[in-house]
Amino acid sequence: MGERLVADLIVERLQAWGVQRIFGYSGDGINTVLGALRRSGTPRFVQARHEENAAFMAVGHAKYTGEVGVVLSTQGPGAVHLLNGLYDAKLDSVPVVAIIGQQSRTVLGSAYMQEVDLLNLTRDVASSFRQQVNSPEQLPLVLDRAFKAALADRAPAVVIIPHDIQQAPAPELEQEHGVLTTAPVWSPPTLVPAPADLERAAALINDGGKVALLVGQGARGARGQVRELAEKIGAGITTSLMGKPYVDESHPLAAGVMGHLGTSASGFVLGECDTLVIIGSNDPWTEFYPPPGAARAVQIDIDAAAIGNRYPVEAAVTGDAAATLEALLPLLEPRPESAWRTSVEEAVQRWHRLAAERAATPARPVNPELAVRELSDRLPSNAQVAVDVGSIVYWYARQLRLPEGVPAHLSSTLASMGCSIPYGLAAKLADPARPVVALTGDGAMQMAGLSELITVSRLWPRWTDPRFVVLVLHNNELAEVTWEQREMEGDPRFDQSQALPDFSFARYAELLGLQGILVDDPAKIGAAWNAALDADRPVLIEVLADPDVPLLPPFPAGEEKGGTMMDALRKEGRDTQHARDLLETYLRQEEGLNRGL
Repeated sequence: MGERLVADLIVERLQAWGVQRIFGYSGDGINTVLGALRRSGTPRFVQARHEENAAFMAVGHAKYTGEVGVVLSTQGPGAVHLLNGLYDAKLDSVPVVAIIGQQSRTVLGSAYMQEVDLLNLTRDVASSFRQQVNSPEQLPLVLDRAFKAALADRAPAVVIIPHDIQQAPAPELEQEHGVLTTAPVWSPPTLVPAPADLERAAALINDGGKVALLVGQGARGARGQVRELAEKIGAGITTSLMGKPYVDESHPLAAGVMGHLGTSASGFVLGECDTLVIIGSNDPWTEFYPPPGAARAVQIDIDAAAIGNRYPVEAAVTGDAAATLEALLPLLEPRPESAWRTSVEEAVQRWHRLAAERAATPARPVNPELAVRELSDRLPSNAQVAVDVGSIVYWYARQLRLPEGVPAHLSSTLASMGCSIPYGLAAKLADPARPVVALTGDGAMQMAGLSELITVSRLWPRWTDPRFVVLVLHNNELAEVTWEQREMEGDPRFDQSQALPDFSFARYAELLGLQGILVDDPAKIGAAWNAALDADRPVLIEVLADPDVPLLPPFPAGEEKGGTMMDALRKEGRDTQHARDLLETYLRQEEGLNRGL
């Protein structure tokens, strides 16, 4: 081996931080680092088809493992491509470190080829930490601070390394003025809530007659405590989209996901409660919270700055969710039986009947709700789930029941299409012995999924468990936006923006050496899931789904929006009778259940 370079020091520092894989795409701005990775053999470099997808993989790695996700990119266009994934990390609060190459320092400021002002480019997305390395001696401390900032702030950090720095000899740091020697170590703090805050929160909850819980991803380690809390005081349990995997949705008090894509039971619980306990959630669907003043609120969060951001809170409790609930539970008066508890359980039962009825509603040719619902009883207990953005999120939120311990992730707050296959790849690479199920629509699949399916075809023969199942709802439509146009704008469907090119996803999978299954009949869905989950290779299930199944928000919002949707359908210059019939059916189903029929 020749002279030890700064690039070798980069790799050594990544090893010291326990990084096992780096996602990225090559380019001349990082060739020296790639050479060091080749010489070392670890961390493993995972080549994506596009830098944006590599960034999504790093975010997915962070979400599924809790570790720092690392992405490597060249300068210029490569760096620009990272932004979508880095914003995904920022808005969903996960730790990611982006290492970005840059032109040599001698040409910066000359409008050189691929020269982009990377510090300004990443100013917002990496507000927790971004730094260009300007000397070899600076490299260790910058990488260490980037990892610590990403972990402490649960946010993306950016390290920019000019090419000439990568090629410089690795320094031997000595104790001297102007040189810092840092350590690649980090230990998470344990935040214990103040006793006075706990007492204030307990008094407020004890005063409440109709308590609702809103559970977010901050409760990921408090599943048991949330259940105990709900049972002790008879509280209805609602979740944010990111909180869905951390609640037992089979529990009789579990009302499901809140918000526009949520359940009728969550709408009832949040609409009727007089006390709201927010646990580790920052959900932005504020119009689905109780009206301000209608409920008194407690918020528990590890981030003190997040408390009161979404709802006027009277009692703020800063601390880890599990530890806080353990300390809070003894202060609460037990209410094992109450009229409110009975009302919540009845609302949950009504929702379960409504979900089943809607999935069974005939469609042309297949109801997408049924395609997702049929997975619930078949999903392996050790699976990992990746969900894309679009109408598939509604059906995931409403129809898929996750077994305890099965993680499910998506680009929730940024809501960026195309995340599911990169996320699923990150999950699979982190634990190749666990099956992965990715749920997506044809729009997201055409945007990014098809290219990363090539990556799946390249990597799967190395996996201990080869199962990587992709469900594609194929309706030739950007269905969520179409229904948003009708609901939010009162506008008819705009064909030039909404229609998608027809594409045979199952045949494409077969071309890649994977298995493709086409489902054009609802009677075939169960068998397709069985075959895919028993297969000896990745499988793509292409379901010919009906785009006219309405994305109706839960009542009472759904009742208000139904008329706007119907008016927009009447304006469309095509036959919309089928869509109007489905919308009327969905409205009638919910109205009937709300009347107790």
